[in-house]
Amino acid sequence: IVWEQRPEVCPRDHCSLVNVDTLKFADEPQLSALIEQTLLAMTREDADSTLPASLRARGDELLRRQPEGWETWLQAKLADQHGDLLVVELSSYLYRGGAHGMPGRGFINYSRSQQRALQLADLLLPGQEAAFWQAAGEAHQRWLAAQQIDDPQEFRRIWPFQPTANIALLRDKVLLKYDVYALAPYSMGHPNLEIPYSRLRQILRPEYLPESMHGAAR
Repeated sequence: IVWEQRPEVCPRDHCSLVNVDTLKFADEPQLSALIEQTLLAMTREDADSTLPASLRARGDELLRRQPEGWETWLQAKLADQHGDLLVVELSSYLYRGGAHGMPGRGFINYSRSQQRALQLADLLLPGQEAAFWQAAGEAHQRWLAAQQIDDPQEFRRIWPFQPTANIALLRDKVLLKYDVYALAPYSMGHPNLEIPYSRLRQILRPEYLPESMHGAAR
């Protein structure tokens, strides 16, 4: 579902716009509602601001407030589908003037049988959160090595490893996608850390490991 909103009246050349490319699941209304609410939250400019109930209402509000120069781009796409899971990737780009806009990313790991989004605590065996982030830290070291940074030690001092809420259970790996400025400067975009499922034996619950690994996970 794609639509674009522009102000009814804009006297200048660079009129504001709101562009939405989203998903609706006829057989998963809870997921459709969750996608809309998550995309809405990605347009929030501060943690305390209240948001309207729909993306179209939010678009109308933004265009009334600033008919010139602002851009809001929102997208939801199906990143993967396997077993019980639908993995939706959410993207935003908010331009409010200046040299560049602010992009955002997120994931929804949706369990069709439970009809809800899964959080990290749902995915891990009891007591394994520290082990998961240790595996993520190792993935961070691999990512750093691939960047060919001139002074890795200084880079790590300025941009230390940290957890993220943006976790996707893909069919072949666990993907962590970081916001800009989280692990690296804006110019390096969204760092992607990849953890192979083989590293997550005894960390992830067996039902979230690939079928071929179930025996090894016991």
